[in-house]
Amino acid sequence: MLVSLIDTLYMLLFILILARMVLSFTQGGFYHPVGRTIFNITEPLLAPIRSFLPPMGGIDFSPIILFLALGLIRSVLVSLLG
Repeated sequence: MLVSLIDTLYMLLFILILARMVLSFTQGGFYHPVGRTIFNITEPLLAPIRSFLPPMGGIDFSPIILFLALGLIRSVLVSLLG
């Protein structure tokens, strides 16, 4: 049951981060209430990663690093519980 909860939370965060990446390519996507909600949920996870990444020509690699970190955390938790 706990593994199922971890998988569900992982998938939810994955979808939210992916949606944020898509919204970043649209004009005004974060001004819509749904876009603002996605931003408010994902920004606390992405901001610390951005703080230690060097500038890379306007490309934000923090979502990719967050995907990798969440996958690693999920794998460790599932292996410990399963």
